[in-house]
Amino acid sequence: MQTIWLGGAEWFAALRIGLGLWWLESWRHKDKKSWFSGGGIAWAAGIAERHRWPVVRRGFDGLVKPRPRLMAHVVAHAELALGLGLVLGFLTPVALAAGLVLNLIYLVLMIHDWAEQGQNLMMALVSAVAFSGMAWQTWSLDEALGLFG
Repeated sequence: MQTIWLGGAEWFAALRIGLGLWWLESWRHKDKKSWFSGGGIAWAAGIAERHRWPVVRRGFDGLVKPRPRLMAHVVAHAELALGLGLVLGFLTPVALAAGLVLNLIYLVLMIHDWAEQGQNLMMALVSAVAFSGMAWQTWSLDEALGLFG
């Protein structure tokens, strides 16, 4: 593969790092005090309550709504872990797959709000491309530790 400036593996690593920075920004911009006191989950509950798909409403009501503080921590810490994992290139395939799943969950929950969907779709696409390009081969702890051959 011939490219300008970097080789193919380096471009995939740059894409991985950029996606990691995007996840870190998702974590950073949250108002942690409000988020961890249940504000973020309360906001999502309002969206789930009006969701056009009953399975989403039932799933949210059964899994997330009864545990707002726990789920707030799960979401925020997942975003932080994804960001750090991708920037550092540690357990990269796991982080890329988990990030793709989280973006798809966000996408399904927010299906009626297209203002949010550009970000989720783009992050899901970058995850899929970085995974397909084995973005853990260069500039990563995975490479340094000999993980994922």
